[in-house]
Amino acid sequence: MDGAQVMPVSLSPPTDPAIRWAGRLLAMVGELHKVGYQRLRIAPGMAPSGCHWRCHVTPAGNVAANGWEPLDWSRQVASYSTGQKDRYFGWEDSSQDSARHLAAKFIERFPEIARDGQGADWAYAGWYVAMLGGAEHGTFPVFFADYPVEIARGRLPPPP
Repeated sequence: MDGAQVMPVSLSPPTDPAIRWAGRLLAMVGELHKVGYQRLRIAPGMAPSGCHWRCHVTPAGNVAANGWEPLDWSRQVASYSTGQKDRYFGWEDSSQDSARHLAAKFIERFPEIARDGQGADWAYAGWYVAMLGGAEHGTFPVFFADYPVEIARGRLPPPP
């Protein structure tokens, strides 16, 4: 075994709506990776209040050496917060969308980010699949917050 954590297969959706919304957002990026956009990265963290999980999506070319932090937050960053509920990225027509439908809308509505996210990155895509497994069990990545956070590096290493 290479140190990968073995978990049970998740058989039912989470009951907490915020967990479902966040999971669907992460699954959307996974869907994009499956169809050739593996150079899309996530920058997940907590809102200053600590009440909402945030996730920013940006191309690998806009990411610092730490594997997640956008170099330029003012360009090519699509931002979501669980405070938006199921109105992903502020979209008014996404409340009934599956992760695949969100992925199709993302390509259409963020064409520059999608274009620059095209290409293979198997190391990141592999890390992402492991992260998704944890998210399906309610463990979401948090790389930033306005207060001290403990990153469980033993459970999931930082992204490559």
